[in-house]
Amino acid sequence: MPALSSTMTEGKIVSWVKSEGDLLFKGESVVVVESDKADMDVETFYDGILAAIVVSEGDTAPVGAAIGILAETEAEIEEAKAKAAAKSPSSPPPAAPVAESPAPAAPISADSAPGKVVATPFAKKLAKQHKVDVRKLAGTGPNGRVTPEDVEKAAGIAPAPKANVAAAVAPSAPAPAAPAKAAVSYPEIPGAKIVPFTTMQAAVSRNMIESLSVPTFRVGYPIATDALDALYKKVKAKGVTMTALLAKAAAMALVQHPVVNSSCKDGKSFTYNSSVNIAVAVAMDDGLITPVLQDADKLDLYLLSKKWKELVEKARAKQLQPQEYNSGTFTLSNLGMFGVDRFDAILPPGQGAIMAVGASKPTVVADKEGFFTVKNQMLVNVTADHRVIYGADLAAYLQTFMKIIQNPESLTM
Repeated sequence: MPALSSTMTEGKIVSWVKSEGDLLFKGESVVVVESDKADMDVETFYDGILAAIVVSEGDTAPVGAAIGILAETEAEIEEAKAKAAAKSPSSPPPAAPVAESPAPAAPISADSAPGKVVATPFAKKLAKQHKVDVRKLAGTGPNGRVTPEDVEKAAGIAPAPKANVAAAVAPSAPAPAAPAKAAVSYPEIPGAKIVPFTTMQAAVSRNMIESLSVPTFRVGYPIATDALDALYKKVKAKGVTMTALLAKAAAMALVQHPVVNSSCKDGKSFTYNSSVNIAVAVAMDDGLITPVLQDADKLDLYLLSKKWKELVEKARAKQLQPQEYNSGTFTLSNLGMFGVDRFDAILPPGQGAIMAVGASKPTVVADKEGFFTVKNQMLVNVTADHRVIYGADLAAYLQTFMKIIQNPESLTM
């Protein structure tokens, strides 16, 4: 009678697709869980009966905690309900999700009489499927019962994960908790309202704190945009956004400067990424998310723009898959559309650099002969991990990026 579990830092149950007493089949969606950035359908790994729901809709559960109990037979349902009543989201989670086996029922069923084969229904189904004779197996379950794992072992199949729900809501295990610090006391302001973080806001908070451990430096660079603005006017009617143009230009420059597309994940080595995946910051009502344009250097401008529109729509609907928001190798944050002329961006964990782009504005500039002219100009500020990216690296990258922006014909090729 395994417990349904989910490996995330903390998850909120959006809705249960199945109800208590429903028969479940392997691969079926059971529950919708709100992860850090999206709502995810979570599937069961086994056949069985949803005997009890431990965490109700709207409630949250910590990592490793059971959210529901799956029974293999109807006889185990009452015991499952008893287990569910003893569990709560606030109870300490186990070190890892572990399948729970029921104590032997009393009296022993007729199937358990001497000379009879004792096996779970799903074990019998697996045995028939893989042509395994359960009569020759030594069961490891309660009272010598043959379990699905026994059948899989006999058939030479790698054992399935013990948890019964796919851990599709978190790309990796959470980082070890930082040493506890004394809570800081702040004075209460009369009439103030305390609003708890949403799941997304909590994820943003964790990432920002993690970023503080990385030594960073920042470089600003002014770039004339008259040519880029002219190109934008031509392609805007075809659905191309300024963000797509900037993402394409950034990707093309990164191909020539792979160190700026690298990262340091262990404090001891470079990770050179074979793909140029541009993550682009998108503001949400309750936080921030960075959909990723994968292989942005290999997509033509119009296909990239179409892909970007699809990603934004999925982000607004909270339907992004984990690889669509956690696979970025370089991040672009564009606040120029809001009229912001300059700002610094915080380095995302696991990446080497992030580029903050300000608005393009008429600016008085001097040419080589000292004559003043007015040109449209934007300021980009790049924040980089100084463990793997040095000043000369970033300066060379920005010069390449500037050349692409000032001669943007290559963006449409």
